Amino acid sequence: MPLPLFLLALWLAFATALPARAAGGAYEAELPADLASAPDLCARVPCAEVFPGATRFSTRRGNPPYVEAYGAGETLLGWVVLSTDVTDTPAYSGKPVVTLIGIAQDGRYVGVKVLKHSEPILLLGIPESALIKFNEQYVGKGIADKIEVGPSRPDENILGVDAISGATVTVIAQNQVMSLSGAAVGRQVGLIAPVHREPASWAGAERRWTWPQLVDAGLVKRLRVTPQQVGLEADGGAPFIELWFGDLNHPGVGASVLGDAGYARLRSLLADGEHALFIVRTAGKESFKGSGFVRGGIFDRVQIKQGHDAFTFRDLDAMNLYGLEASGAPAVTESAIFIVRSNAFSAAYPWKLAFLGSRVDRATGHRSFMRFEAGYWLPDELLQGGRPAADEDEAPWKRVWSTQRLKIALFAALLLAVGVVWSLRDRLTERSTRKNKWPVNAFKYTAWALSIVFVGFGLMAQPSVTQVLTWFHSLLFQWTWSLFLSDPFIFLFWIFIAVTVFLFGRGLFCGWLCPFGSLSEAVYKLAGKVGLARFQRQLPRAWHDRLKWGKYAVFFGLLAVSMVSMTTAEQLAEVEPFKTTFLVGIWNRPWPYGLFVATLLGLSIVIERPYCKYICPLGAALAMPSTFRWFGLRRKIDCNRCKACATDCGAQAIDATGRIDHRECLHCLDCMVLYTDTKACPPLSQERKRRERDGLLITPIGRDGYLIPIQPEAAAPRTNDGPDPRMASAPARPPYPASARGLAWWLHELHDHLWPWTRDGWREQRALSAAGLALALAVTVAWGLAAGGRLSQAAVIGWWFGWSLYELLIRLQGRRYVKEGPWWRMNFRQASWMDMASYVGFKNLLIGATLFLALKAAGLPDA
Repeated sequence: MPLPLFLLALWLAFATALPARAAGGAYEAELPADLASAPDLCARVPCAEVFPGATRFSTRRGNPPYVEAYGAGETLLGWVVLSTDVTDTPAYSGKPVVTLIGIAQDGRYVGVKVLKHSEPILLLGIPESALIKFNEQYVGKGIADKIEVGPSRPDENILGVDAISGATVTVIAQNQVMSLSGAAVGRQVGLIAPVHREPASWAGAERRWTWPQLVDAGLVKRLRVTPQQVGLEADGGAPFIELWFGDLNHPGVGASVLGDAGYARLRSLLADGEHALFIVRTAGKESFKGSGFVRGGIFDRVQIKQGHDAFTFRDLDAMNLYGLEASGAPAVTESAIFIVRSNAFSAAYPWKLAFLGSRVDRATGHRSFMRFEAGYWLPDELLQGGRPAADEDEAPWKRVWSTQRLKIALFAALLLAVGVVWSLRDRLTERSTRKNKWPVNAFKYTAWALSIVFVGFGLMAQPSVTQVLTWFHSLLFQWTWSLFLSDPFIFLFWIFIAVTVFLFGRGLFCGWLCPFGSLSEAVYKLAGKVGLARFQRQLPRAWHDRLKWGKYAVFFGLLAVSMVSMTTAEQLAEVEPFKTTFLVGIWNRPWPYGLFVATLLGLSIVIERPYCKYICPLGAALAMPSTFRWFGLRRKIDCNRCKACATDCGAQAIDATGRIDHRECLHCLDCMVLYTDTKACPPLSQERKRRERDGLLITPIGRDGYLIPIQPEAAAPRTNDGPDPRMASAPARPPYPASARGLAWWLHELHDHLWPWTRDGWREQRALSAAGLALALAVTVAWGLAAGGRLSQAAVIGWWFGWSLYELLIRLQGRRYVKEGPWWRMNFRQASWMDMASYVGFKNLLIGATLFLALKAAGLPDA
């Protein structure tokens, strides 16, 4: 077995065995089913571990709830709070890190314990001990301190905590959890002064609105929860619950909803400083009042949040709402008016309605606490002086961007500089020769050094295939900008990658800026300089052409596994050595990880970039859209018989016909240096020698790669037997007239992309074509069922994948062509099976994502 395949098999065997070894700890730990509601919290969780010296703990008190910790002689020592009683801030996995926190009477954190997390990176990539050490940094700090991930800034009264390398999103979310939980307890026990919000002053009190007008003006908002969001099967398109809610304090809004008489009656029942709002249910079988509600108890399913303050309602805070008086109002199945009796609330400031529930994991039956929220804020024109400045907590990702401004600017400047240098590549290559490549190499080697030292080890901004999988799932299921913005360097990197892949192919990133790729290339170059060049070899072409498909197998394997279990996919993605090399460090991980990295770098001494060429799933993911790059490297007619470039190509991306495979090309530019070297390029050298012998002028080199003819009008077109190396494959006849313009062109394009069958195919393969038409109809029905909430997203994706396989086969039979260069041009060429797989897969991914987003925008079930 070839060594790259052996390494891959060894790693996959090792990785699949790891979950059992890593079991235990807080990763997906089983918590008591009644943890969110049991009065005696400390009978369920180890409160003593986060509050040393405490001998007794009270039951839950306050809102949000906390527990009092007592010492000897019944002395109050402080408080214990469960983070999910305050906030369910999601970490990178999309789930909260359930944390138990101890707070002393002076407001200092005295203990932190993670009870449960769902971060795969803390299962394999980084030990859980790293999260324990991160949390220990809070011990001794105060709940009123401004604590941020990163360096301390004494001039701004900000205390810094060190991040966990490679877990940026996780620690940012955990810092938010600590801040919100500490503040929630501190405000209730008097350690932190409550926020003062000025009461509202009304404008437009005489106005009245119909129900549609209330909705359009944002005076009534909707909160809709689908069965799928709580782990239940779709119920024929019906939501789990659909709530409409709004403010009743503004005279115009209150009178529009309740009628003038009803609003006057409500005002007569409210004391000064009390505030009213309404909630109605218009769909769904679930009750927002809660099936467990009892007289004297609280409504445990609805809550109002304003800043750090949360307001819950008891039975005395609720009033009957017998109907909506606004014209056009929907029929309601449950309704209530709730009274906020706290002076901390102000209707002039933004607030949120939170519906509290639980989600059932279909696989395990485990229930987890969930919170669904919708925001509300009266518009400017209904408040005298407009909306006040709302001093809400800045989103964590915004803080990261503001605190890392200098590094972000330097990183963006690096990306921009590399892009500019690459756009000027022709000028650099024309100034270089085969013996003196420094006009090119000076920039390329500088980019390698910066990518290794600054980007890799400094910023730890190594893109990964796990981000591709996360992007894929987010695009199909739930796009969350804050998730991607939490790491500004990776966010900017992916913008750069997306733009350059479609412009030039994957080679600019993979060949110039990938930290691990640059490290591997540097090892190869340095080994050659210190006398090991005689051992350096390329794999035989036959083996290379087989092994290069390995990276695609790894990528599609990870993608398939991720559709079943994202956690397992992230574990298997440890086939990437990036985390061990840059994010965590070889010495901080178990020995097999270090051995894997050392083996790859050891192979790099004798084989140029073995990981990049044969294993890297990220390279495979970027190679597929590289099929449709707009601009490629230049070729000349004689390249189909001259082997000079192919001999020197370290990526082995130039085939026997002189064509460059831009899915494999790493943009080293060695072939482009040779392209204009009149002494090293055989066709140019022959022409130069002929002119020197005949005493003719040596003219500059033209765009076609040849010396400009001395008499242009007499120059005949250059021809050569064999394939044209200037295109990736032989030209194909356009499927529609090149004269098509405007609407006609668009119609031809849509027909070409959406209708894979041909007339000849219908005549010659009627059974296959008819089967495909039936499959297309079935897929259309599947999308309709999904829109009606009768089919899950996973089932739709399965049907869509099946259709894509069929389309690949039918297009290879009758429409075997793809476009070369920008999509609006008519440069069609014959497609290989990989060309067609890339085209069909990428096209259908975009169409599927667009359809999913359309369903979501329409508010349809299971979207």
